[in-house]
Amino acid sequence: MTRSLFGDDPAGFATPILAGTPLAERMRPRTLDEYVGQDQLVAPGQPLRRAIDAGAMHSLILWGPPGTGKTTLARVIAAASGADFAAFSAVTAGIKEIKEVIGVAEHTRRHQGRRTIFFVDEIHRFNKAQQDAFLPHIESGTVVLIGATTENPSFEVNSALLSRSKVYVLHPLTIEQVVLILQRALADNDRGLGALSLDADLDALTSLARYANGDARVALNLLEQVSATLTPNAEGRRRLELAVLTDLVERRSLLYDKAGDEHYNIISALHKSIRNSDADAGLYWLARMLEAGEDPMYIARRLVRFASEDIGNADPRALQLAIAAKDATHFLGMPECNTALAQLVTYMAAAPKSNAVYLAYGKAATDALRDEAAPVPLHLRNAPTKLMKELDFGKDYKYAHDEPDAVAEMSCLPEALAHRRYYKPTERGLESKLREALERARQRRTK
Repeated sequence: MTRSLFGDDPAGFATPILAGTPLAERMRPRTLDEYVGQDQLVAPGQPLRRAIDAGAMHSLILWGPPGTGKTTLARVIAAASGADFAAFSAVTAGIKEIKEVIGVAEHTRRHQGRRTIFFVDEIHRFNKAQQDAFLPHIESGTVVLIGATTENPSFEVNSALLSRSKVYVLHPLTIEQVVLILQRALADNDRGLGALSLDADLDALTSLARYANGDARVALNLLEQVSATLTPNAEGRRRLELAVLTDLVERRSLLYDKAGDEHYNIISALHKSIRNSDADAGLYWLARMLEAGEDPMYIARRLVRFASEDIGNADPRALQLAIAAKDATHFLGMPECNTALAQLVTYMAAAPKSNAVYLAYGKAATDALRDEAAPVPLHLRNAPTKLMKELDFGKDYKYAHDEPDAVAEMSCLPEALAHRRYYKPTERGLESKLREALERARQRRTK
């Protein structure tokens, strides 16, 4: 049996179920055979499954949205490993608690030859010092670390710890998988709702699964709440129908964390959809953010940036409209500003695209930062004093308005950069006209 540093049965599988325990906790899978989803990790033949079956565990980090089975998988691994087990929540545990358990783990390995599995829930909440406390003990083989996180470990877990762990990505459960979990709960007399004699229409369970957004915990707990409201018929049976569920569940909670990965994933999807001239996708991702409660001014700022970065001079009106939409958003607020932002998204999706300005500035910034600060050519310098004129400040400067086509035969870059070309307009939209005008001016300057 796997032993806990605080007693047997670390995963809690043999612990009596207390009254009031939520359905999601009661139905937590105890073996891989009960585990639903994540076939890319735990299906027979997959690397993680082979390691679990062989008892050859390594430190790993489970990264995925809530309700996808991270904690359950850690418990199943612990139950199958034959190692001691200690579970922490990064919200409440500190270095003191970590060191105490590490001390016990070292004693156990030295005197009894057993390793310890450390499970850290929400490991992204550990600071660097807390994460570093694990490193020497992972390297020595005293402990195996299993971390669970909803945040991108590339940003939230320090590189030293990340390099010593294998990251496994868990995906949101499909609607079919969530429905299967709900059906199991309805049929289970010991841990589930079987004693309620509850029949559920498939379309009702499907609707409930869709509402849960791939989160089994949300789906199970909602099923429990809904079942408690149903009145048994004359035969003592209850029935969950779609109409009943629709009345109880008015609005689906959108999977969106304004401070987490999904925030950046969806704004990225919006940006790339508009860049690819897909107005429908742009509207969908815009709605996903607005309906989930995103600050509309944040979206407006990102769209103003898009107007210059991806449309630029191919259609300068895009920036004007973006500023107007930003002002409308600030003036109206939600929900009235949603159409102003939608109007902007559809216009920019249809507009000709050019990133020439974006690329040009990047090249100019590289030269400005990489090379030593090149002096301003003398002919471009002001000469308000006699001394400055004697030093040739402003000498040979040609006033553009006095020249044909208002272009003087004169370079305006430092001598070392005289032949640089940063801005290369495309042939799309208005930029094709700018390309012609700038080429004429360039030829005139270098005549």
